[in-house]
Order: sequence, then structure tokens, then C-alpha cells
Amino acid sequence: MIVELGHYALVLGLALSLAQMIVPMIGLRTNNARMLAVAPSLTVATFLVVAVSFAALTWAYVTSDFSVRNVWANSFSDKPLLFKITGVWGNHEGSMLLWILTLALFGALVAFFGGNLPSRLKAAVLSVQGSVTVAFALFILLTSNPFERLSPPPLEGRDLNPILQDIGLAIHPPLLYLGYVGFSICFSFAVAALIEGRIDAAWARWVRPWTLVSWVFLTAGISMGSYWAYYELGWGGWWFWDPVENASFMPWLIGTALLHSALVMEKREAMKVWTILLAILAFSFSLLGTFLVRSGVLTSVHSFATDPQRGLFILMILVFFIGGSLILFALRAGTLRNGGMFHPVSREGALVLNNLFLTTATATVLVGTLYPLLVEAVSGEKISVGAPYFNYTFIPLMIPLLMAVPFGPLLAWKRGNLAAAAERLWLTAAISLVAALAIAWLIYDAPVLSAFAYALAFWLIVGPFADVWQKAGFVKNGWSTGWARLKGLPRASWGTALAHAGLGITTLGIVGVTTLEDETVLRMTPGETTSFAGYDVEFNSLTPGKGPNFTYDKGIFTISRDGRVIGTVEPEKRVYVASRMPTTEAGIQTVGLFSQYYLALGDAVEGSEDIVVRIWWKPWVTLIWYGTVVMVAAGLISLSDRRLRIGAPVAARRRRQEALAAARAEPAE
Repeated sequence: MIVELGHYALVLGLALSLAQMIVPMIGLRTNNARMLAVAPSLTVATFLVVAVSFAALTWAYVTSDFSVRNVWANSFSDKPLLFKITGVWGNHEGSMLLWILTLALFGALVAFFGGNLPSRLKAAVLSVQGSVTVAFALFILLTSNPFERLSPPPLEGRDLNPILQDIGLAIHPPLLYLGYVGFSICFSFAVAALIEGRIDAAWARWVRPWTLVSWVFLTAGISMGSYWAYYELGWGGWWFWDPVENASFMPWLIGTALLHSALVMEKREAMKVWTILLAILAFSFSLLGTFLVRSGVLTSVHSFATDPQRGLFILMILVFFIGGSLILFALRAGTLRNGGMFHPVSREGALVLNNLFLTTATATVLVGTLYPLLVEAVSGEKISVGAPYFNYTFIPLMIPLLMAVPFGPLLAWKRGNLAAAAERLWLTAAISLVAALAIAWLIYDAPVLSAFAYALAFWLIVGPFADVWQKAGFVKNGWSTGWARLKGLPRASWGTALAHAGLGITTLGIVGVTTLEDETVLRMTPGETTSFAGYDVEFNSLTPGKGPNFTYDKGIFTISRDGRVIGTVEPEKRVYVASRMPTTEAGIQTVGLFSQYYLALGDAVEGSEDIVVRIWWKPWVTLIWYGTVVMVAAGLISLSDRRLRIGAPVAARRRRQEALAAARAEPAE
């Protein structure tokens, strides 16, 4: 009964989203205030019924209802409860239901928090969001029904892909979807603004918090996915330029450009056309990623390779929304004024430079991702584009961008002074140079050019706080006044500085592990000790065992240095009962705060007790993810700024106007 309720709720969600799409649009055309006013209620109702549908599917997984085909194909009775729940979105049908739930959630959030939006714009935004929800609800009901029944029901399920049975998959997809799908709201704002013909600084102020929310979640999702692949797949890498990884990275790059472009539009009413285009492109790349993951054109550990009919349906959605929005953009772009003029050397100019490099970098990733598919489609020949291509195209674009990051906040709006900004960064340059030389001296076997990369990383970490120091004015105003000014700085200023510093921390981690990483593969027998990267590794034992739904062989290794035990790691080789699929669970020991010793078990050597062991020494690798944590925290700090909270400035102004009107209306005594 609950499963049928979930199916009915999904159909009802389609009907409500259809009304959400049509009724407000008619109200816009006829200038009917009542039809405009019904949009928020329809949007919230859509979210509630889709949430009921998602809860029903989750219940089917928790209770192991194998009469539901989706549960039978992706679950198992003995699977731990957490992984039964995560199995809901660990497959095509369930993940698409999560996609629709996220679409409806963002629409409901705009309906709830968008009290300061003009009624026509708000109705248009919700109508466009409703149209996206309609498209995906039709897709899931017609091609990917998660509530399809089996008769007679099987006694046992086929189990979820073993590599997806991990705590990382409880976190990674929801975070990724909140970012990925969150850009749909930016898309809806852009299309609604084009429909209404109202694009100004107020529009940028309204859209920027939603962009920042999506960017924060997408950053967290990509970071969690990177760490999951690092520790779960047993290959020791944190990024592989996998096409599906690229599919989430491209919206992140465009979303970052959109954040900076919207700031220019809000402050100076410049770059209107470009900002609207970026808002459309951010969600367009999300749709493209959905097509790549679910069309069957890619084979990846991250992808849901399904039948081509589903891919064709998603391709139609992609063409309709991307093509339709770009046609509307082309028709309206000529009517938009570009706003304030500015000198190339200015904060606006720095943000334009930022956008130029980010969009070009996105284009290089797009080419590297799609080129093998195009070659295969035309010639039938299978080729791959790997890390060398991206290293030679993407990284050279990032270097000048990262060098320019600390300059931007130090330049004035409209017309800046580059020499003055450089003068304020002399201490940053000195610290970066000294740090790079110190590292080059301490780590004498590192590549010579790595010193420049270390200097760049420290330049990014220290540089953003030059702006904070300048705004506090310690030198000019003294320490007491400086501290008071520092505490009074807007949270968005702190968020900007921390986000750029977080990027520097991640860069430092990437440079460190790339230049200093070491690896060895060897045969070891229980009781044997080997030395590697300055540490002693003792193979204590190999122990068989049984988990909830798998069997395993666990290796126990002790890591020590100069006779002092650093820690014990327990890598495993698992075989899952239902699927008979083997997996590798790495053993990881963090040394200090930032470096890791990483062990993975290989195959047993036939005719002996030996087993193949792969050992990696990964200096500073955890800084990669610490940096992303800082970036996420920076985004949340910026969102807490009153100027970025939706409705705060307008509501305060409205209260002052109402109070003034009330005072004027009082009869004179």
C-alpha cells in the first residue's frame, strides 16, 4: 500500500508541477494577480507530495520489499540499514527521484524565502522551475518508474554495487545534487528575467545567494566524491579526470564565474548580458552531466549506464531547455543595457579576467570530455583523453588566474591602481618566496619548478588577507581602532578571503602530493618487515572474517619510525555474498596532520603465503580536502551576511517606509 501511495504521490507531483508551470504563466500574460499569487502554494504542494513519494521508496528499501523491482535490483536483506537507505539513490531510478525532490525543494525555498521578490518575477521564476520539474517527472514516470512491481516477488535481492556500500555514498550524492540541481534556480531566475525584461542590480542581489548556496553544496559534493574515490577504490588517487567527474566539475567552474559576475552586476550594473548567459550555462552543464551519466554513452564507476531510450529522452530535455533558453537570450540580449563603464585595471576588470579564464578552462574540460565520444560516433574508434591533455591545457589557464586572485579585492571599483595593489602585496610575496625556498631546501629531491608551485600556493593562502589588513587599517588607525574595524568587517569580506585561502590550501595539497608522492609494489609474508619512505612496515597477519553481507581477508600492518609505533592499518579484500563482486578496502594512517601512509592488498601469490601489497607515501594529501572544507565554511559565512540574506535590505527599507507613512498619517494635536 505504501508503495502505491508513493507512486500516486509522484503522479500527483507531476500534476501539481504542471499547474505550477501553467497557471502563473497565464497570470503573467493576463496580468491576473490571483493567478500569480497561487504560484508559491502550488510550488510548496509539489515539494510535499514529491517528498512523500521519496519517503515511500525509502520505506520500501528499509523494509526490504523485494516486490518492488528497484529494491530487488539494488538491495539485500542482510545489508546494513545505512546502506539500505543510501541504496535509494545508488541507482538510476532512485537518483532521478532525488533529482526531482531537489528541484521541488529549491522551488519551495524560493516560495518560502522570496517574500521580497516582485510578484511577477517570483511567479515567473516558480513557473520556469515548475517546467523543469514537469520534464523530469515525465521522464521518470514514462521511462524510469522506481515503483514498478514484480510478481511473484523474489525472496532475496541482488544487492547494491559493493563499491557504493560506503558512508561516503550516504553523503556524496545528496550534496552533489543540492549543488548540481540547485543551479536550476539560477536558470529559472535568468529565464524569468528575460521573460519579464527586468535585469538590474536588484536581480543580481536576488540571484547571488542562490548561486552561492548551489556553489557551496557542489563544492562539498565534489570534495566528498574525491575523498570517497581516494579511500574506497584502492587506487590511491584523488582525481582521475573521469568524464563523470568532469561533468560535475564544469558546472562548478561556471558557477564560480557566475558568483563573481553577479557581484559586478550588483555593484555596478555591468556585465548584465554575460551574467544572464552564465546563469543559463551553469544549469546547462548540469543537464549535460545528467545526459552523460544516464545515456549509456559513458562507462564509469560513477555512471548509470542505461538504455539509449532513456538517454534520448534526456537529450530531448537538454535540447528543449538549453536551446529554448539560448533562443530567448538571443532575442532579448539586444535590449539589455550593459550598465556602468569601467577601466580595464579595476575590480570589475579583475572579475572579467576571472570569468575569461574560468570559462576558457571549462571549454578545455568540455572538449576533453566530449572529443572521445565524437570520435567514436563518427569513426567507431575508441580513444581516451587522459590526464596529460588536461595537465597541458587546464593547468596553464589556472596559473595566471591564481596569480591574479589576491589583486582583485585590492583594486577599486571603476578605476583601480595596479601599482598600489602590488605595493600592498609585497609582504605576501615575501612570505610566499621564503616559504617556497624553505621547502625547496628541506625537500631537496623535489623537482626544481615545484618551488614556483609552492610559492603560488602560499601566495593564495596569505594574499587574500592583505585586503582584510588594509580594510582594518592597523598602520593608519592604530591597533585598538584596527581591531574594532576588523570585527566590524562584513561577513562577506571574511567569506571571500577564506574562500580564496581555501583554494590556496587545496593547491598546496595538490602540489605536495604530486611532487613528493612515492609508491612501491612488493610481495610480503606475515611476519615480514619492509622499509619505505622513511617508515618501517611490518606485516603482522592475514585474517579471514565475515561481515554483514560479505566475507573478507584482512591484513594487519604496523607502521613505525625509529622504533616508535605510528599506528596500525587494516586493509581488506572483500567478496560480497549476493553479487560475488570483490572490492579493495584501503588501510590509511595519517602521519602528523597532513600526510598519509596508504596500503592496499593485491592478490595472493599462488603456492605461498605471500600477498601483493601496494604502499603509497602521500605527503600533504589531506590539505586537498581541508582546503575544500575552508571554502565551504567561507561560503556559509558569506551567506550569513545580512546583505546576502534574501529580503533583508528590502524588508528593512520597507519597515522604515511604513513607519514614516504611519507617522505622517497620525493627526496633528
